[in-house]
Amino acid sequence: MPNPLRKFCAVLLMAMCCALGACSKAEKVKPDYNRPLPPGASALRMIYDVKDWPDLKQPWASKDESLLAAIDRSVGWYRVPSAPKFFPLGDVTHIRAEASVYAFKTLLGESINADTFVHAMQENFNCYTSVGYDNRGSVLFTGYYTPIFKGSKTQTAEFAFPLYKKPADLDINPTTGEVYGRKLPSGSHTPYATRKQLETSGELKGQELVWVRTRFDQYVIQVNGSARIELNDGGVMYVGYAGNNGHEYTGLGATLIKEGVFEPERLNLPAIRDYFADKPGELERYINMNDRFVFFSEYKGENWPAGSLGFKVADTRTLATDKTVFPRGGVVLVDTQIPGGAGGTKPFHQFMLDQDTGGAIRAAGRADIYMGIGALAERRAGGQFAEGRLYYFFLKHDKVLEWDKKRREDPSAGAKKPVALR
Repeated sequence: MPNPLRKFCAVLLMAMCCALGACSKAEKVKPDYNRPLPPGASALRMIYDVKDWPDLKQPWASKDESLLAAIDRSVGWYRVPSAPKFFPLGDVTHIRAEASVYAFKTLLGESINADTFVHAMQENFNCYTSVGYDNRGSVLFTGYYTPIFKGSKTQTAEFAFPLYKKPADLDINPTTGEVYGRKLPSGSHTPYATRKQLETSGELKGQELVWVRTRFDQYVIQVNGSARIELNDGGVMYVGYAGNNGHEYTGLGATLIKEGVFEPERLNLPAIRDYFADKPGELERYINMNDRFVFFSEYKGENWPAGSLGFKVADTRTLATDKTVFPRGGVVLVDTQIPGGAGGTKPFHQFMLDQDTGGAIRAAGRADIYMGIGALAERRAGGQFAEGRLYYFFLKHDKVLEWDKKRREDPSAGAKKPVALR
């Protein structure tokens, strides 16, 4: 399975303000959305009374081919040989997770109306809510996207800032993405160099994968973890995350807020870009505050952009969460606000798949909605900053074997073509 792609976007620089507990000066209590769970605590709490479940009729009505295609990608991931290694997580086993996604897809396609669907879900599934950062279910939803940049396979006067391939001596667990460090001839490890050390030592010379126009472009792609590069020779290159140096991530946006350069509500990627365009001499100092350095590899376009499961992510159907506390690949329901017209917001109450992660997405109080590719997606992601609720659906324990048997006997189970929508 490919190494996880760090699909948190440059707009997530804004989200880091709340990861550090920053909020408006008028608030007396600053939400700590990155608050870790107490030792032994679960990120999920079962909702026992169906009367307390979220509304399922509206998200059923908004189902479409993109949802079913996303479900199929989760089904495909559960069949990857390494997938069982990530289970159990709490009381969610691999067989329960896989059977749940299959059952959900089946019920979604077979239900003739919303009432039928709701009844079938209540009969077969348990509903869980994230405990959130405050143990009351409050989750901060930010947005991320996939950027498009200009570039060149060779260094030129216009394209002078490289993205680098992963060095051979950087040892990373191919399944979990855990960074062991620099592998020594003895077989032991030592911590890998920091960003500043790597960029000033010259040890990465010869590891250049592609060159982009500006230092800011280079850094944004590193933070985002992937990009589509439109090459100066007319071609296109898709680059994605191939590993990092193992050092802690420090968000550029969080630092700008901490130093009083921006108020949290004014922080977004265009504002940061404009700030450094006016003060280019300050960029290097801020970049070097982030010791993490990301390496890249080239990917095929048909599976790009890929999330941490190694499968393509989908606009407003892929969610990124902390995979140390939430099960991979499952069906979720997100209830929050997303950017609307004229700078306002609109309700977002939709089924998604938990198929991605990110370095700034930590603990039960954070989640990231994938917004798509390009400039419009950047604006949508930049405006996404709202609290809400996050729900997960897993089969009741006494239904798991029944649905797993149906899955194994279904010749079309896991097929790439989604079931027909009614």
